[in-house]
Order: sequence, then C-alpha cells, then structure tokens
Amino acid sequence: MNKKQLVLDSIHNKETERVPWVPFVGCHAASLIGVTADEYFIDADLIVKGVKKAYEEYDPDGLPVLFDLQVEAEALGCELVYAKDNPPAVRTHVLEEGKELSDLKIPTEKDGRFPIVLDATRRIVKELGDKIALYGLVTGPFTLALHLKGTDIFYDMLDDPDEVHAVMEFCKEVCIKTSKMYMDAGVDIIALVDPMTSQISSDSFEEFVSPYATEIFDFVRQSGKSSSFFVCGNAKRNIEAMCKTKPDNVSIDENIPLDYVIDICKSYGISVGGNIKLTLTMLFGTPMDNVNDARTCMEIGGKKGYILSPGCDMPFATPPENVKAITSYVHGNITEIFEDEDVMEGVDYVLPDYEKEDKVIIDVITLDSESCAPCQYTMEAVILAAEPIKDKVKII
Repeated sequence: MNKKQLVLDSIHNKETERVPWVPFVGCHAASLIGVTADEYFIDADLIVKGVKKAYEEYDPDGLPVLFDLQVEAEALGCELVYAKDNPPAVRTHVLEEGKELSDLKIPTEKDGRFPIVLDATRRIVKELGDKIALYGLVTGPFTLALHLKGTDIFYDMLDDPDEVHAVMEFCKEVCIKTSKMYMDAGVDIIALVDPMTSQISSDSFEEFVSPYATEIFDFVRQSGKSSSFFVCGNAKRNIEAMCKTKPDNVSIDENIPLDYVIDICKSYGISVGGNIKLTLTMLFGTPMDNVNDARTCMEIGGKKGYILSPGCDMPFATPPENVKAITSYVHGNITEIFEDEDVMEGVDYVLPDYEKEDKVIIDVITLDSESCAPCQYTMEAVILAAEPIKDKVKII
C-alpha cells in the first residue's frame, strides 16, 4: 500500500496492513543536515533539504513540513528568540506591548516567515507529496492567544472572559487562514497544535477552546482535507472535549495513557496518534528502549485508527540510530538484539542538599523551559506566582 494512503486510511479509522509511522521531525531535521536551528527556520532551501533527509533516513509514512508554533505569532508582531538547537521562542507578547486587538490583522502569504514556510511546503509537496502524507502544523487558538497576551490570559479567563473570547475569535480566524494557506500549498493533513490547553480545566476548555476549534476543524473538513488535534502535557481531563470538536485524529504525548485515549476517541470514531516518549526514550534512551517503546504503543494501538508517532516535536539532538530502530521495528526488519546501556552515563547532575536549604525549593521539570511553549509559560507562571514570597522560595 502507498505510504500516504496508509496514513490517510488510518487517520479515518480504517483497518491497515500495518501501523503507519509518522516521526515528528521539526528542528531535528536541522541536525540531520548539519545546520543550526536558527539557520534552518529562516531558510526554505534548508527546510526542504531537512525534510527530504528525514524521508531518506527514517522511511516514514508521513512527515510535518515544519514544526514551529511561533510562525503566526511572529507574523502578528511578537518578537522571537532564535536558538541553535531549539525552535524559536516568543519573547514579547504584542497585546502586552501597547497594541490593541483591533490593531492586529490576519496574516497573509506575505507576512513574517510565511513566504519561506509556504515556498518550502510547495517544494516538499512537489518532491514527496505522492509518496507520503504531509502535515501542515497550525498553532492552536489557545496557544496563539498565550503568545499574544502572555500568561495574563489565565487571570482574564476569570476577570474578563469577554476579552478572552474576543482574542480567541481572532486567533480562530488566524488558524483558518493558516490552514487554508497550507492546504492551498498541497498538504494532506492539518494538525492543530494547541499544547497550552493542557494547562486548563475541562470546563475552561469547553468555554474558551471548543467553539473555536470546532469551527477550524469544520473548515478543514469542508475543504476536503484531514485533521488532527495535537496536545502536549497531562490533558487527560480534556480528551473527551477535544473529541467533541470533531477532528479526524487526536495526537498525544506520554503524559496521557494511550489506552485511555484510544477508548475515548474510538467511541467518537476518532483515530489516535502517539505517544513514544520524547526525552526518556528518544533523546536519552538506547535503540532497544525505542524499539520497546514503539512495540508497546503498537500493541496498544493496533492496526485500525492508530498512527505511531512521538509525543511531540523530536528534540534537535535525538540520536538518529534511535529513530532508525523504530523504523526497523515498524517495517519488521529488526534482526539483532541491542545491548542495554546506562542512559545516564556521561550525564552530570547535582542534587540539592534539601536538609540544609533555608528556603522552600520549587522544582520545575520541563522538556525545555526556553523553547517549548507549555514549558515556557509554565515557568513564567511559577516565577510570577513566587514573586510575592521570593525571599522564602528557591526555584530550580
């Protein structure tokens, strides 16, 4: 079966001859071609080269054309910080910088990095579009609202819900426009990536996210394309609400049990993607760890309505041999037993002496507090909450 059709059949809950494999290669593609992430994300030639290299190395059934949840925010006036080994991060929030919502305009093909992104997308579609399923990743409306307003949005959800709804309505229109640009460029699947929704309750999700996400998925469906709803973090409480927004697929990371998500999604006729561990397995694990993780996911997911994928954007420094081990297992080519390794060998770490500390220690454990949007905003919220008692606490 054609690899592209394998993904499309799976995303629409059809039985497939094997589980499709979609590695979310974003900034990791830069490392594959020997360039830094800050070079990669601003150069269409490098993006095309990186995606083609991922296709050649990892034999996937589908790939994202880009994994960058800051494209829309940058086009709307937010300043970014570019990093050597991570996607860019939002540094300023335009609605905190003196601008009003009425000052913002829906981005077009000419704004920000959209000319670069769409040029790369068209070229990738031309080269790979008949071979594999291509995903266009759109920053979800709630995460985009965080980019525009910052963490104050959490207070506004209580104090000024009408303002939040106005921002969400605007962000919905940005999502629809971005989806249309990607679909016009030829992608097969629109993935609405909204990691910050894991930080809110199911009631808040249904009030502030559901109406807008539903309209976006309706638009994608009416345009004849497939859709996926990506979430990162412990969004277990919101899975059913996500299903009610009517995407074709829900993709999760390792913070939610895969069998739990499958049970809920299948009751709504929705397929599932995930959830190989990004850090413990893909970044720091051995090839055998990756095979075992993939095996577990595939046994739970089965061959109907399940797509094997990482929990989110693969880290820049993910060892290629780990990804290739998953590819080999997916295609039934594992012929050797990998030796177990100590994954902490060579990793330096120092634990605090808790008994001697004179302050309460707040441990913040994230994937990357500078570039991962949920990690970044969680860290900002912790710092803000600790400010009134900063002489009594220590944030690590």
